[in-house]
Amino acid sequence: MVVRVPMSKEGHIKLKDELTRLQSKERIQVIRAIEVAREHGDLKENAEYHAAKERQGFIEGRIMELKDKLGRAEVIDCSMVDCEKAVFGAVVSVVDLETDEESSYQLLGPEEADVKHGSISVGSPLGQSMLGKSVGDEFTVKTPGGIRQLEVMSISRSGKS
Repeated sequence: MVVRVPMSKEGHIKLKDELTRLQSKERIQVIRAIEVAREHGDLKENAEYHAAKERQGFIEGRIMELKDKLGRAEVIDCSMVDCEKAVFGAVVSVVDLETDEESSYQLLGPEEADVKHGSISVGSPLGQSMLGKSVGDEFTVKTPGGIRQLEVMSISRSGKS
């Protein structure tokens, strides 16, 4: 049974672009680097060769990982999500009931989560706590910094697809 992974259209495009770049450019470059390093002689003490082989292993591993993620992706158009409740793709604004600090997060898949850019994974403790909440709902979430009491202030669509 294939476990589907939610992903925005934008996130899906980024992963496809990375896969294309790895397959069409970086894979070829590392093969050339290995060939050049082989020409330098003794492979046992050839640091250039070993570095290129290590890079090749990384590239091939990432290609396999990307193919897997893209194959399991359930692509969701975030500009069309329902804003009645916090769902995948929605931008949820919350206020910390203790500090009155407001924050907004777009709920995305694990591959797209980037707190610095305002997106969190639906699988994270905060993301899981938000899912299904409506404006005005209060909830508790356990974070590395401690337990936080939050209230949903607004739910909106992202401009991203």
